[in-house]
Parts: sequence; structure tokens; C-alpha cells
Amino acid sequence: MAEITLDGISKVFPDGFEAVKDMNLDIEDGEFMILVGPSGCGKSTALRMIAGLEDISKGELKIGDEVVNDRAPKDRDIAMVFQNYALYPHMTVRENMGFALKLAGADKEEINSKVEEAARTLDLEQHLDRRPANLSGGQRQRVAMGRAIVRDPRAFLMDEPLSNLDAKLRVQMRTEVARLQTKLETTTVYVTHDQTEAMTLGDRVAVMRAGVLQQVDTPAALYERPKNLFVAGFIGSPAMNFMPGELSGGKVKLPIGEADVGEGIGRGHDGQVVAGLRPESFEDAELIGDLAQERGIVFEAEIDLIESLGSDLFAYFHVESPGVQSDQLADVIADRLEETGVPEQREGQEQLVARLEPASKVKRRDTAKLWADTAKLHLFDPESGENLASRVE
Repeated sequence: MAEITLDGISKVFPDGFEAVKDMNLDIEDGEFMILVGPSGCGKSTALRMIAGLEDISKGELKIGDEVVNDRAPKDRDIAMVFQNYALYPHMTVRENMGFALKLAGADKEEINSKVEEAARTLDLEQHLDRRPANLSGGQRQRVAMGRAIVRDPRAFLMDEPLSNLDAKLRVQMRTEVARLQTKLETTTVYVTHDQTEAMTLGDRVAVMRAGVLQQVDTPAALYERPKNLFVAGFIGSPAMNFMPGELSGGKVKLPIGEADVGEGIGRGHDGQVVAGLRPESFEDAELIGDLAQERGIVFEAEIDLIESLGSDLFAYFHVESPGVQSDQLADVIADRLEETGVPEQREGQEQLVARLEPASKVKRRDTAKLWADTAKLHLFDPESGENLASRVE
């Protein structure tokens, strides 16, 4: 195992495009680090520089105590797991898993011992003599991981390894990847576009945007204390709701009402802000009782759509608002539109979503009384995107 250090790492392609910009990141020995962000943010390029598959334009890369900028991939003692498995179709599972050891000149007994040990770990023992074409997608991905494991490298590098699997299998494989990393305690850098994967797998998560590292923290800290608008909008599903606000004298006026803000938040920033509330910070006011009057805002909203998922009820509604203008949020919206689409916005209205208790009787086209827990409100500078709470921490 080994610590991995990126010190001022940049990547500039021959056409002048800077894919990664002055990236500083310390990955601890045995840590599971996730690189996440929208398509084109530079996360895969950063991983490929660690692997030695891309030259480093500027900065210093260390694996352990050694600077490896000029070392070939085979001399860095790392193992990669790719999105497309990269298995040899004419070889059996046993041969695929042991191929790198064979090239390295290991003897047959050692190869068999390591392959069989990895096969036991990955529940592949009964498939060792089968070829990739006769395996499911999940089994092929486990073979690709087994090929990395047998090398006993200092670090695993995984580039969107689950993206080719269907949704149900992705959930299953996420659990297996997490279990495997915990068991092996090998330093792992894992690239994904899926923020759900990032939040459920990583010890820490590094969020990237346009080649720049935005925030590195635990999943819980990213969710509860996003550093800026981009992180707030990218992390969380459904995404955080945003509204324009007017901050003055410790109070903020929102399209849903007026609320007190935390002590010191927004100090010296009276004026326009962007307010953020996560869907779970809303509730059906009928289910809240006296708490609705003690804190928060009760407001009326016309319900546009109800999604019932059994354990959760998502209510989509709109508020009269000119909308939020921000380059950081534009990047998030464009990414989500590319992935899944977004509800159509009406002129002069902002679409919001509330995560309600399934006991709620709210129906589509109802004018419902909703409650917003303003103790969970985030306020951001509309120009810089900075979370105003971070100024007083």
C-alpha cells in the first residue's frame, strides 16, 4: 500500500486545452478516494496521470515516497480496473486473472495460488475454466478486479468500473467493491460520474468541475456543508432546491416566505443571495403539528407532480420566482439534463421538490400546505458561489 500525493498537478493537451488545473490532493495509505464530477471535468485525466497513461504537464506526483512523473505505468506498481473490463476473449478466467503475473515471470505454482485466492475472495472459483463470453456482466467485472488483485499492487485505480452494468447489478457490485476494499485495505482511487456511487463508497470524495478541484471531504460533510453552489447542486439526489433571496438584518426573504438566518451567516453580505434547501428539509405541514409554528416557514404550493416510491413521497411544485442565475448551477443543470432530463421550467417560476413522509395525503393538482425547515437553509454568494456559512466557520 502507499500514499498518493498530487502536488500542483496540471494537464495541458497539445491543442492548448487544460483538462486538469493545479490539482493538490493527498490520498492516505489504505484510503478509498472517489473522484467525481460531470463529464469532461478532468477526473479520468487525473486518474490516467496517476497511472502513467497521460503525461503530467506541470506538478509532482508521488506514490509512497517516490516521485513517479517519469516512470512508465508498469514501474509504478499500480493496477487499473477499466469500464470495459479489457478481458482477453480467448483466455479462460484463470488465464485472464494470471496473465500479468505470467508476463512478470512468476512461476506457475505462485500464479495458481494467487489466482485461486482471488477467486475465493470474489466468488469466482466455479468460473475459473470458463471464458468471458460465457459470463454475466457482473462476473466479468469481478474477473477484471481479480486480475488487479493478484498483482498485490500498492494502489488500485478504477475508472468508472460499474457504468456498463444495469441499475440492479450496479447496486450489488457497489457493495462488493466496498467489501473488497475494506478487506484488502489497498489504497484505491475510484472515478465515477454517479454521485450516489461516490457518496456510498468513498472514505472521502473529491468533487471536480472544469478541471478544478472544488472540495475534498467525507460524504457526510459534502452533503451537510457544501463549499459552494456547484458542490451543493451536484451532491444529493434529488438535487438541492435553489431560490433567489434577499438578505437583510439577519433575515432572508424567499419566494416561500421570510426566515431568520444563523448567527453570523452572511455577515457583511446584505443583498441578493442564492438560498438552498434539500428536498428532505420540506414536509407536509399537516404532519408537523406545533413544530411548524415554532420554527420554519409554512406556505401554500400547487402540486404539479407526485412520485410515490413506497418509503418516500416526492412532491414537485413551483414558486413564483425569476429563477437563479449562476454559472456553477448552469453546469449542474446541463449535466443532469444530459443524464436524465429535468422537469420543464415555466417562465417566471422555479421548480422545487419536497421529500415527504408517505403518510402525507397531498395529491397532484392540490394546493397543499408545506413546511420548510429553515434551520437547514444554505445561503450562497450569487457571484462567487461561495457558501456564506463557510465565512464564519
